Amino acid sequence: MSEINELSLISNAKINLYLDITGKRGNGYHEIETVMQSIDFCDIVTVTEDKDSDFITITCTNPAIPVNRKNVCFKAADMFFEAANFRRGLKIHIDKRIPTAAGLGGGSANAAAVLTALEKMYPEALTREKILNVAKRAGADIPFCFFGGTRLCKGIGELMTEIPPFEKKFYLVVMPDFLCDTRGAYMAYDNAPLPRRGGLSALLRAKEDFPKKTYNVFKEIYEDSRINGITERLYELGAEGANLTGSGAACFGIFSKREDAECAAKEFPRFFTRVCEPTNKGVVLLER
Repeated sequence: MSEINELSLISNAKINLYLDITGKRGNGYHEIETVMQSIDFCDIVTVTEDKDSDFITITCTNPAIPVNRKNVCFKAADMFFEAANFRRGLKIHIDKRIPTAAGLGGGSANAAAVLTALEKMYPEALTREKILNVAKRAGADIPFCFFGGTRLCKGIGELMTEIPPFEKKFYLVVMPDFLCDTRGAYMAYDNAPLPRRGGLSALLRAKEDFPKKTYNVFKEIYEDSRINGITERLYELGAEGANLTGSGAACFGIFSKREDAECAAKEFPRFFTRVCEPTNKGVVLLER
């Protein structure tokens, strides 16, 4: 076992540059193909070994986040110890900055940070392969967030291929004051499946014009004038591409210049906004 008993980590958000549903498995899970990109917008997760108990306790700066077994960080840590066949007490603190229910992968990124910390704290407990299996079982986006960067993901999101990063752009994230009905969207898709977009190859081949090749099937399913209004406004403000991320409700615009993205952000005074850059890491260990 390692002598490390506390680690703080950056857990980066992600956006989906491309997202399509490709089918449905017999167990009810939907298969997708997506290109995910890590961005430098993060929560800070601190994991501390609790030598006085064998319980996992969670605290969070956002009171809306569950701090019980429903929290995916609890699930990931519990599954890690179960797979490793030993138990330690943990205190997990989440300094929450990424909006929730946004499609930005904040919860998955937090869980990936917890697994990264446990890998460092207990290096002989599980192989990397077994840790990734825990990540996959804990949540479909967690394996991507564990590595981060730019990746093509298929299956339910767990089948990953690292791809070359796209030309550097700046991403303006806009989180509106409403949420999206993800479950309803999947039900709507099941009742009337949309044909596959078939635009993935065009995005992967794209160079400087990749922002024009983004796609999100949920934007098509929702047909929500509020979402469309945000992306249309982003185009009006100079974005080269604009779309929904994940199953929403956050949208993003892609700009060549940071100052243009920052100016555009001022045009959404009622909404949360953040100008981000792409990054090649999902989780980063903070220096002690």
